[in-house]
Amino acid sequence: MFRPLPLGIGLRYVRSRRQSFFVSFITWVSLLGVALGVAALITVLSVMNGFEGELRTRLLALSAHVTVADPTHAAHDWSRLATLARDVPGVAGAAPFVEVEGLLANGGQLAPARVRGVDADAEAQVASLAPAMQSGSLDDLTPGSARVLLGRVLAMNLGASPGDSITLLLPRTGAGGGLEPEVASLEVAGVFEVGLSDHDSVLAFMSRADLSRLAGAAAPAGIRLRLDDPFAAPVLGKVVLAALEPGLVATDWSEEHAAYFRAIRLEKTMMTLILLLIVAVAAFNIVASLVMVVAEKRTDIAILRTLGLSPRGVVGIFMTQGTVIGWGGTALGVVLGLLLATNVGSIVPALEQWFGFQIFAAD
Repeated sequence: MFRPLPLGIGLRYVRSRRQSFFVSFITWVSLLGVALGVAALITVLSVMNGFEGELRTRLLALSAHVTVADPTHAAHDWSRLATLARDVPGVAGAAPFVEVEGLLANGGQLAPARVRGVDADAEAQVASLAPAMQSGSLDDLTPGSARVLLGRVLAMNLGASPGDSITLLLPRTGAGGGLEPEVASLEVAGVFEVGLSDHDSVLAFMSRADLSRLAGAAAPAGIRLRLDDPFAAPVLGKVVLAALEPGLVATDWSEEHAAYFRAIRLEKTMMTLILLLIVAVAAFNIVASLVMVVAEKRTDIAILRTLGLSPRGVVGIFMTQGTVIGWGGTALGVVLGLLLATNVGSIVPALEQWFGFQIFAAD
């Protein structure tokens, strides 16, 4: 005799083919419902995790892991501070920068821009711009060259191409408190495309020396840091500050782009809740099928009770049956979900071709 007895009888009921067609149908529907719900949950969360990872990679392509600046815009020797920051364990690179908001013009086309002044050699340690360059490079931004690199969307909005001459207008406050804009003519040295609107549509690079001369000493400046571990930025930013001059503040990439990742976490949470409701509906179907099995097995239950099986043992029989159905559906769903998540890159194009619509846009 199989021991414990309720487990043996419960497994026998699972394999039994004497159930009515309707009960068997509900049982299989319940199992498939759990499987589909679990598979959808794994697949959707995998896609969301991949999207979050891709977004983080694109954001950090040109964004520093930690940015150190002076909120009062006081003058500092940022090159010396960058050298000190590089000596901090865990810091892979440090680059001084100047960043201002300005207006770019090409003929009758105008576009707002965030112009960042960098030193080419130091910036290469912090930003992965080379893979994004469609033309030109950071090496073209030598001091005194009056050259600029534009994001692809920004260049398209201006109608500018490499070699064109564009105008930069920077708002500056004069000694009397009035507005004295600074105007300069720049040559477009190249175009880059990161694949993120926040970079491609507003960002432009210049030589730090050229931009400092145009923007003045009060222009926002600081150092940008790249770390060996980006997730250590909140802790390592404080360590870097302790090694530098007092009065400076540090912000990390998780603070600067908090809205993006908060939105993704909210989407993941809502999708998880919605898909768990699908699994819950399938679980209710399991309960319904067990109720019908109990009604069908009244005679068997009476015989087992007569032979001395306790009420807890009777409950254990049907708990075993429900557990096997639930775990069987879960296991099938895990396998199906892993297969879908692993091969989603080839499945999505096939679905798009079959149904004639685009699921994921390339941009």
